[in-house]
Amino acid sequence: MEPGRRYREQLVNHLEGGLAFMPIESFIDSTPFHKIGIKPAGLPYSFYEIFYHIVFAQKDILLYISSQHYKAPNWPEDYWPGKSVPDNEDDWEDLKAGYFEDRNLLKDHILDKNIQLDLPVKNSEDHSLLREILLVIEHTAYHTGQLLMIQRLLGIYDN
Repeated sequence: MEPGRRYREQLVNHLEGGLAFMPIESFIDSTPFHKIGIKPAGLPYSFYEIFYHIVFAQKDILLYISSQHYKAPNWPEDYWPGKSVPDNEDDWEDLKAGYFEDRNLLKDHILDKNIQLDLPVKNSEDHSLLREILLVIEHTAYHTGQLLMIQRLLGIYDN
């Protein structure tokens, strides 16, 4: 086994969830489309808004580490959808598919032995791939808890 391969595989396992937080694919489809735009009492976001935010942030980091033409989005406006529900079910399905496609691209970066985990990424002199992957993992874990809480408040998740 190549040096560092075990560490790269551990990072992929954490990125996918299931170790310290539930993997999104284990529960994302249990929220019916007609409920993804509901903001439970006292909460400022819907299930859709939180998931959109996870997807956008992950995409932003993917572009940050890989694109020659990266331009930072405006915070916080660009990171939130501006509406509590997508326009239609096809848009919702596209958002979910985009999340998993981008996560797979991040996994490819992690597993690429030609990319050093501790060197700066394309658009930074200070931020390494390791830092950016940990940021995606932490961010996704944090908001995954919120998604599960929203499901619970909507009467969908009961564990």
